[in-house]
Amino acid sequence: MIFKALFGRKDKKPGDVDIGGTKDLLTVSRKLAASPERAFAVFVDEIDRWWPRDRTWAKDNLAAMVVEPRYKGRCFERSKDGAIAMWGTVLAFDRPQHIVFSWQIEPDGRPTENEGASSRVDVRFAAGEPGECNLLIVHRDFFRHGEGWEKYREEMAARSGWPMLVEAYVKALAG
Repeated sequence: MIFKALFGRKDKKPGDVDIGGTKDLLTVSRKLAASPERAFAVFVDEIDRWWPRDRTWAKDNLAAMVVEPRYKGRCFERSKDGAIAMWGTVLAFDRPQHIVFSWQIEPDGRPTENEGASSRVDVRFAAGEPGECNLLIVHRDFFRHGEGWEKYREEMAARSGWPMLVEAYVKALAG
């Protein structure tokens, strides 16, 4: 299934988002009008430009959204008063093709420090035609969140979940 999501549909155009997966994992794929190098840089190094402020704990008090681009790097938000809230840990890093991070956000929206009780987000950028690449996000291991994980997976697959986040990312990639 993941292979098909990444390499399957040759007729996919930039702008088409495919949502799929199984009961246990969620896949989001999209063709991007950018090289893997540029797509990766915007996703990781420029996350502060595209991550929606209303999807942070600090909201309008947000100073920065950060992914430290290295193995065991922190994924966090920093508020204007200097407070840090961790939302993930980088578990694999291979610029510009691949990053995996823990999703340390509970189903009720609270952060968790327990990386072992968090789902995983695997993001891949595969070269396509010149000036294009294929984005594949696999959000897996929802069961690690405990009770309510099935509903959490459904919420992340809904329009207000990963599809909205990918749309915000694509706007930043174009600008």
